[in-house]
This record gives sequence, structure tokens and C-alpha cells, in this order.
Amino acid sequence: MILFSFFNGAVSEVYNVGDENGWNSEVDYASWTAKYNFTVGDILEFKYNKGQHNAFEVTESTYRTCESSSGVLAKYESGEDKVKLNESKKYWFVCNVTGHCLGGMRFGIQVKAGHNTTTNSEPVPSVNSACISAFDSWSFGICLFAFGILLCLFS
Repeated sequence: MILFSFFNGAVSEVYNVGDENGWNSEVDYASWTAKYNFTVGDILEFKYNKGQHNAFEVTESTYRTCESSSGVLAKYESGEDKVKLNESKKYWFVCNVTGHCLGGMRFGIQVKAGHNTTTNSEPVPSVNSACISAFDSWSFGICLFAFGILLCLFS
């Protein structure tokens, strides 16, 4: 169980929204989002000039209309905002500066359950099967090595 817990947090990714261009009006966010597969636990990093942009998490309706008088779920305005994707769901983000959302500063992403997350309908894997099924071959080797060390220590 200790080994599984150790590796559980290691699969999260940090995504710089807009890659090297950051969060600004010169990025095609539909193309940007198409490059990635987002999973629960991943982090979106919005980097922009504070005061020139912001990032709002909104409902789908607000995303589609760019009308933020309602449907705002969270506001990020620091210029270096980190948003942890805690749920398997569709997320919607817009820049709420006048004209920016309608100009293309918006995107939606589907966040899927991570490799190590389970739902109520799935059985909880044992430590050995978790190591085998959740990690690629090199990670399995590390897991097996660590298990061997623990076995030697407690024998």
C-alpha cells in the first residue's frame, strides 16, 4: 500500500495554458487543447500579464455566450494562476476582459479519471496488481525492486 501511495501522485501533469505563448489572445486554444489528454489531478497553469487578462472557470452556457453576468464558478486574476483539475468532468475557461472571450480566449477540456483513480463500480486493486496495471514496464521494475527491499527488511 505504501508503494501504491508513493506512485499515486507521480502521474499528474502541469500544463502551461497556451504552451510557450501563455494565456493571451494570439493562441488557437482549440488546437492547444487537442494536443493533450487531461486527467484528474493535472494542473493548468495560466500565465499572463496581470491586469491585461484573467481566467474564469465558467459553465458551458457562459462559455458559449461569453456573457459572464452569471455562470462564473471561479475567478483567477494573479497572472500566474494554477488550477488543479479535481474532478472527471468538462471544464470551461474564458478570459473575462471585454472582447477577449469572443476573440478566442476560451477553451473547454474533458478531464478523465486518472490511471490510479477508481470509481465505485471498479474493484480496488491489490498492491501487486496496481503496480502491474497502472505503470509501464520501467515503473513496474522500480515497484518490484522496492517491494524486494521491503521484503528483505521485514524478513
